[in-house]
Parts: sequence; C-alpha cells; structure tokens
Amino acid sequence: MTEPSGWRHNPTARSWSAEPLADLPRDFHRTLAGYVPTPLLDAPDLAGQLGVGRVLVKDESHRLGLPAFKILGASYAIARELSRRVGSDRPLPVAELRRRLVASALSLVAATDGNHGRAVARMAALLGIPATVSVPTGVSDAAREAISAEKATLIEFDLPYDDVVRRVAEGLAADQVLIQDTSWPGYRVVPQWIVDGYDTMLAEVDEQLGAGPDLVVIPAGVGCFAQSVVSHYRRDGYRPALLAVEPDTAACVGAALGSGEIVTVPTGATVMTGLNCGTVSELAWPVLAGGLDAAVTVTDRQALDAVATLAAAGVDSGPCGAATLAGARAVCGDGDHRAALGLDADAVVVLLSTEGGAANPKTA
Repeated sequence: MTEPSGWRHNPTARSWSAEPLADLPRDFHRTLAGYVPTPLLDAPDLAGQLGVGRVLVKDESHRLGLPAFKILGASYAIARELSRRVGSDRPLPVAELRRRLVASALSLVAATDGNHGRAVARMAALLGIPATVSVPTGVSDAAREAISAEKATLIEFDLPYDDVVRRVAEGLAADQVLIQDTSWPGYRVVPQWIVDGYDTMLAEVDEQLGAGPDLVVIPAGVGCFAQSVVSHYRRDGYRPALLAVEPDTAACVGAALGSGEIVTVPTGATVMTGLNCGTVSELAWPVLAGGLDAAVTVTDRQALDAVATLAAAGVDSGPCGAATLAGARAVCGDGDHRAALGLDADAVVVLLSTEGGAANPKTA
C-alpha cells in the first residue's frame, strides 16, 4: 500500500469473508423499552455535491434515549456478561437481570472518551448497580456532566485515552466488571459482544434501504465499530466498498493498514473526541486488515464544515458522526480514489452518523 498520506487502500477487501453471528443482537434490543430503528435519511443535495446517485444518512442522534449509537454495543455486552454471571447463556431482559442482581455486589467499570461511558452508566442505572467511568483529557464538560447525571462515579485522568484504558484495567477489583470497547490479549469476550451489538444498526440499514449500498462510510476510533460494519458486509450477501474515516491527529487505522500491523500513533486534541484513539483494537485488527477497503483522514475544519452541511440538510450530527461526510467528500472529490472504490455517478452511499450534537458538543 503506497498511497499518499491520509489514504490507504486494500484492493482485495471485498474478497475477504467474515464469520457469521451466532446470535442476533437485534432480538435482545427489541426487548429494551423505547427500541425503534433510527432514521435513514435521504439527502439528495449531498448526492449532488458528491456526484453520486443517492446519499443516505443513518441518524444516531437519538438511540434508546441517548444521543449516540454506543448504547447498542454496551447494552448487549452488559446483558451477555451479567447474564453469564447469574447462570444464563442467553442475554436476559433488563427487568429479569435487574431482579437477579438485587443481592449482587457487582458493579460496572469503563474508560471512555464520552459516549461509551455514558451508555455503560445508563445500563448500570437501569440494572440498579453502581458504575465507575474514567475519562481522559479533552472530554467536554457536557459529556462529563452527562455521565455523572446517570449516577455513575466519574474519575478524570490527565492522560490520553489509551493510557486511561490501561490504568482502569490494571486497577480492577474482584467485584468490578470491565465493559471496554477495545481489546487486548486476554480481554476479548466483552469487546466482541460490544462489536456484535452494533450489528443491529446495520440490520436496520439493510431493512430500510431494501438494496445493497455501493459505499458505506464509517467513523473509526479504536476500530470496534468499523469491525462490526466490516463483519456485517463481508458475510453472505452484497459487498459494498467500506471506508473508515479518522482524525488526521489520531490515524491509528490508516497507520496499521500502511504498516501491515498494529502500531500506536501519538494523538492530539481534536473536535472528533470519540475518535481520538492511538491504537487499533487487537480484536478489530484482523477484520479491518482483511475486509476494509480504505481509510482516509480528515481535519477538524473538514469535520466541522460537515456538521454545518448536515445541519442544513436537517441532520443533527456531531463531529464524529459528520466525519463520515467529510471523508466521503475527500474520496468522491478525487478521481483515483473514486475509481479505487468503484464509485460511479449512480452510486448509493450510506453515511453512518454515529452521534448527535449533544453527544460531545464542540465549538472550536
């Protein structure tokens, strides 16, 4: 892979195949109060700007009462792990799980750059158990306050995200259950359940679109959500091009694709707070290396411009979600990149906008 900086391409990605899911997370999500599919919004003006046939935006600004998609993975993984601990090999409904945990000393623990931690805290509150959520430098006041509002104990570290994850994992007590959306050797089961939980969003897209897209654009932090998307579209069925988008200040996916192995990159401040990660998840890496077509970086200014464009189109998106539009612009505006992904004037593009503006509000 010798493409210019900021762009990495794998020409064999669509021939790679993923393992099928053993269970359907959507069956569990349908048991949650308030579950409804989020909208898939047609954006004809964006299609004209990108020079494609259709652009559709999966709007995750309201998902199960939260302003981001992360509750899909957190709820499923928590239900699977806690159900296992009370003797069930299937995820129990929340009401039944809460009943079984009444006399338990278990609590939930997570490190987060915003949305994941709030989702963990929300699930702990629903289950009637404590949660402790640790955050790194750079998480907005509003995001921290939202986590605290879920009755979680909030701990702040003057450290980058990757270091906070390590600190939390190393300090885990016996009755604390780590719910982390990245993996490392010896910690794979819960992260895989989080990845599996995100599949519900993609099942909704399939149902709403009714046909296969030509390009799906994914915001990438540690790569777990991208892992879910790649796995979904590299099973049986239609195989679109898959593009990961990350900040130019935290391009760990592109760096790994360029090196052929996981590498840790230094990170800097970015409005794309939820994507500010320096190391690809060990669990995600084989899937991304095999089935991800390309990765591209975007700047904060490009992400904020995309926020404004989506707002004008009636879509509430924060910088992480809007990064997908910024990435699509970078690719669709380059003839070589378009050709690499097989995009023509009739292409159908799906942008996965993973958060609303309330998730990690930024003004800079």
